[in-house]
Amino acid sequence: MANELPALRPGDAAPAFSLPAANAEDAVSLADLRGRPFLIGLFRGLHCPFCRRQLRQFSALQPALLEAGVETVAVINTPVERARLYLQFQPTPVTVLCDPDCRTHRDFGVPRVVFAATDSGEKPQWPFHASFEQFAAARINPNGEMAEPMPPMEANTVLNAKDGFELQDVDRSIFENHGTQLVGHFLVDGLGRIAWAKLEARGGPEELGTFPTAERIIAAARDIAISSAK
Repeated sequence: MANELPALRPGDAAPAFSLPAANAEDAVSLADLRGRPFLIGLFRGLHCPFCRRQLRQFSALQPALLEAGVETVAVINTPVERARLYLQFQPTPVTVLCDPDCRTHRDFGVPRVVFAATDSGEKPQWPFHASFEQFAAARINPNGEMAEPMPPMEANTVLNAKDGFELQDVDRSIFENHGTQLVGHFLVDGLGRIAWAKLEARGGPEELGTFPTAERIIAAARDIAISSAK
């Protein structure tokens, strides 16, 4: 079972951030977005096929979210130059911000899985000091795209090959440093407070790559719009 996680909760103030945009000239900050609700997805880098799929979902959802009065922002831990190259071939109307050091993820309290040393004697507690054996034993197929559920890292390889996505050195470096970063989704109201939050894999590694559905995100956005109108 998941332990209590440090992620921000509804009612908490969203942390300040200012990040370079991969598909705009200027940086975007919390102050720029204040005054209107926005959805922010804190993803792994473009090396992660599940996060690329979620970014595409964000793109498809943007018209409905805008209709509900909600802006859409994605934060990826890919350097901005690499992200700009990718978005030339895979453009998106979503504002894509780059944070290769995952500082924004940490500020929002989105955890990173840490593997405990095998001889530490410490009881594994997902996602804190998890055992590598627990992680490796997980089988995932969240989108049903693969012939059968696979270990998380093997699933990454299979889906990257399916997409024709070739990792560059910068992608490998990000993967090596932040490959076990989890994903968080947050809806922030016009006053800069968290109104809704969802974290990846709360229940364990078997839930990796499973993100909120389009229906769930739209429902949460509409709830915020109704609350804001009161």
